[in-house]
Amino acid sequence: MDTITPAERSALMGRIRSKDTRPEIVVRSLLYRLGYRFRLHRKDLPGKPDIVLPKYRKIIFVQGCFWHGHTCRLASKPKSNEGYWTAKIATNRARDARNTEALRLQGWTVLALWECDVRRLEGLEEKLRAFLQS
Repeated sequence: MDTITPAERSALMGRIRSKDTRPEIVVRSLLYRLGYRFRLHRKDLPGKPDIVLPKYRKIIFVQGCFWHGHTCRLASKPKSNEGYWTAKIATNRARDARNTEALRLQGWTVLALWECDVRRLEGLEEKLRAFLQS
């Protein structure tokens, strides 16, 4: 059962952002420091990717572990309204797969970074370098 009122829950949920999240900004800062220039949230591409590197035909999605159903500890399932959240996350995962496939068919190479990957900075730079140089 939920321990906060519906009004408090609404206020909390209203503060969640889909753009310019902290993990996304960390990745953007690192890419910029490495000398890569990019575009953000291009509306003409499926899924409005977080980071687009047109020169390299590369796309990076920075996905929240909870919202996109990762299997790490950050993606714990809510205790209240389980049916809604299970369906919501399954729909998000299906949409992610559709968008990734559509982008690949258009000739883009796609990398999905998880929020927990971004928190572990030590391997992030190597992962980005390997992706962009492949």
